[in-house]
Amino acid sequence: FVPERFDKIYLHWLENIRDWCISRQLWWGHRIPAYYCDDCGEIVVSKEAPAVCPKCGCTRLTQDADTLDTWFSSALWPFSTLGWPKDTEELDYFYPTDVLVTGYDIIFFWVIRMVFSGYEQTGKSPFHHVLIHGLVRDSQGRKMSKSLGNGIDPLEIIDKYGADALRLTLVTGNAPGNDMRFYMERVESSRNFANKVWNASRFIMMNMADEPSVEAVDRNRLTAADRWILSKVNRLAKEVTDNMDSFELGIAVQKIYDFIWDEFCDWYIEMVKPRLWNQEDETRDAALWTLKQVLINALKMLHPYMPFITEEIFCNLSGEESIMISDWPVYQAQWEFASEEHEIETMKEAVRGIRNARANMNVPNSKKATVYVVSENPKVRDIFERGRVFFSVLSFASEVVIQSDK
Repeated sequence: FVPERFDKIYLHWLENIRDWCISRQLWWGHRIPAYYCDDCGEIVVSKEAPAVCPKCGCTRLTQDADTLDTWFSSALWPFSTLGWPKDTEELDYFYPTDVLVTGYDIIFFWVIRMVFSGYEQTGKSPFHHVLIHGLVRDSQGRKMSKSLGNGIDPLEIIDKYGADALRLTLVTGNAPGNDMRFYMERVESSRNFANKVWNASRFIMMNMADEPSVEAVDRNRLTAADRWILSKVNRLAKEVTDNMDSFELGIAVQKIYDFIWDEFCDWYIEMVKPRLWNQEDETRDAALWTLKQVLINALKMLHPYMPFITEEIFCNLSGEESIMISDWPVYQAQWEFASEEHEIETMKEAVRGIRNARANMNVPNSKKATVYVVSENPKVRDIFERGRVFFSVLSFASEVVIQSDK
């Protein structure tokens, strides 16, 4: 079980077995396959309705009016949906499956009964891992119910905010097995993130229009900013993969969210705008190529959480058939650029300091000022010299002066 603490519920039920009444007085479900002879009362249990009573030969038999407990029927789901009891290709390929995702409230109702039904009918456990999620509660922490009238209609939320926004909300900031409180403000925030991804993608594709050379860029023209963001997304792929392999879905998507919103949109795209707007810049193609590669990899990692918007953007951006059948991003050592990361992080720290100072003094962004970079270290001065153009833009500078003393 993931988390492991739910093993206790599973084991407690097995260690304290009680009789299970499998009949229910319902109008739906699987009828109990028991037939009663109208003459002698003989009970016949059979897959097919018997024509005659095997004891007295009577042809009048009545099927039991009760149905099987819902959980008895549901326990057959892992293999009955794949053609069982026939030995089908689907059953051979998909059974047992790898992961079952379910709530903690039905571990003893469903999970346990699927396991012992699987062993009884097939000799195998129906799954290898069980990922447990919590309940979705209202903003006050109450369980949603008809009596309280605090339930939500997901279709209404989807109509207003989109399916992707709802999906992201239900995973973000939520640890396996823990309940979550549902706030509409969080759905709005997820919708805003979807808009951020859409607008950033539109900006990139607009700048890529009529640029056939993007696919044949000279990698040697990659700047420090290009290498920085490529290194970041490369490491992100490794971390996200590790998190997802460990069923840490909330942690993984938070890393993707932070990378796209902060490092990619708020930093890198702003860094490369001067290069994109200058048709004579010899590194313009490198910027476009980097934008495309990073966006594609970020979309692939975001796809399990926001499948609709990522599919739409990916198909228009890459020309491939579908993001669902594309290769998952894999960490590559050649895209690790530690020195360039240090360079860009140094400049980012300086930009943050300048922006904080301007905010403290209520200086509007439209009012430019001369920015002095003072360092006795020639390596530091070289860093700012190489990034002078985008550093000037991000720090709202009218001029950047780099010198060794005050």
